[in-house]
Amino acid sequence: MQPTAHVDTFARDHLPPENQWPVLLLDNPDVTYPARLNCAAELLDRAIEAGHGDRPAIWSDIDGTPHATSYMELRALVDRSAHVLVEDMGLQPGNRVLLRGPNTLQMSVALLAALKAGLVVVPTMPLLRAKELKQFIDKAQIVAALCDVRLADELSRCTDPADEFFCADLQQVRYFHDDAPESLESLAAGKPAAFTACDTASDDVCLIAFTSGTTGTPKGCMHFHRDVLAMCDLFPRHVLKPTADDVFCGTPPLAFTFGLGGLLCFPLRVGASTVLVEKLTPALLLQIVERYRATIMFTAPTFYRQMAPLVKDHDISSLRKTVSAGEALPQATRDLWRDATGIEMIDGIGGTEMIHIFISSAGADVHAGSIGKAVPGYEVQALDDSLQPVAPGVTGHLAVRGPTGCRYLADERQMKFVRSGWNLPGDAVSIDADGYVFYQARADDMIVSSGYNIAGPEVETVLLQHPAVAECGVIGAPDDLRGQAVKAFVVLRPGFTGDDAMVSELQKFVKNAVAAYKYPRIITFINALPRTETGKLKRAALRAM
Repeated sequence: MQPTAHVDTFARDHLPPENQWPVLLLDNPDVTYPARLNCAAELLDRAIEAGHGDRPAIWSDIDGTPHATSYMELRALVDRSAHVLVEDMGLQPGNRVLLRGPNTLQMSVALLAALKAGLVVVPTMPLLRAKELKQFIDKAQIVAALCDVRLADELSRCTDPADEFFCADLQQVRYFHDDAPESLESLAAGKPAAFTACDTASDDVCLIAFTSGTTGTPKGCMHFHRDVLAMCDLFPRHVLKPTADDVFCGTPPLAFTFGLGGLLCFPLRVGASTVLVEKLTPALLLQIVERYRATIMFTAPTFYRQMAPLVKDHDISSLRKTVSAGEALPQATRDLWRDATGIEMIDGIGGTEMIHIFISSAGADVHAGSIGKAVPGYEVQALDDSLQPVAPGVTGHLAVRGPTGCRYLADERQMKFVRSGWNLPGDAVSIDADGYVFYQARADDMIVSSGYNIAGPEVETVLLQHPAVAECGVIGAPDDLRGQAVKAFVVLRPGFTGDDAMVSELQKFVKNAVAAYKYPRIITFINALPRTETGKLKRAALRAM
């Protein structure tokens, strides 16, 4: 590894041992980067040097009115904010910073400023509650937070010594989207419009992206500056093929690497623009395409299915390419979207551990029922339980390796995800003789609903805190709209009645404890849970029920 620029070396110190890393395929001109590299400078400063300074970088939809921020204006906002982080907040390279906000210009500025200052960003979704934020803050020993002021309530619990979710490591919070004198924007307004990017190493950690495992215990995926560029220089370059004239739009949060890449990094890398909207419905997303003449869209299959019947009411003739990821794309949804728009979907499979999409195909390379092929720069195989390749067409464990890969933050599950140099995402696939990958199912019990990963045991833990619940088991039930819906089987304590009122009460209870998208949409009351002789819950039996 290169000499680090980090003064606070926590991130590098807590990388897994290198003998537990996957094999990294770095002998590739697409991902050959200099030893010293700051990804924010590469994305923003290089775009300006290439002549894109006066072009729009980020479109903000303000009450239905388009507002463009040019590359030059964006860099000034980023650089002024970086001065605040260093001078007013006293942050040092390597400090971990929690980012909390919806998809807005301000969230993008905070993220890019932190990266440029050599900090390690930990983006979080707006829906997360104090309980979940505390897990991230404690695990990554986060010392500061940049938060949209409208999301202050849950985060403030983490700074209150009297609250059960108090975090001793979190020393300061600076709010944005705020005109208060001490807000990030107010302080930045008085700073110089130029900031020299921190001289980070290409393999300095710049991002810790958290994902929930099947146990519900968060796993922090650590990515380097070079990894952020690699996600821009492989799938987009070889499959998506964007140009500076493209206008990106979509739904994934910037806190997801799917959204970080598709709605911020990819467009900046080619001098294109992106439309950032906080809350999107299927109808509103189509309006955004029409209003901004958007050309590239990123969202989950659920949205495409809901948008298809609405297409006829909107002029989306500008739209050229649509990318689906986050959950399995049913062939019926692909067909429905193609029939409605004439656009062949670009499906993809990626993962937080890999940072972005590593299997995909577009246009004439799309094969019915297949996700696609390995993105150039990656290798994929289907392996048996002994990690030996299976024959073409035979189902096995998906294995992938490339220039990016899994490096968990101080987590023993590293040795489960990475074995024999391969990343094993936990998917069952078959691969035909031509290299096309056919998705079968998740190999674990993760519930994927509308693109969100939901750990059943985490929902069970919340339900069990309700005084009416004796036992419960949570699984993913097939759902035409969401792919899967969270379904809870509940055994009630004596004296409680399993009626509609109890269903509503339990659903509200979960929503108040964790992110609302995790609540069980279906609750079935049963007398006893199916268990093994050793007392383990038989989830397969629940799914059969």
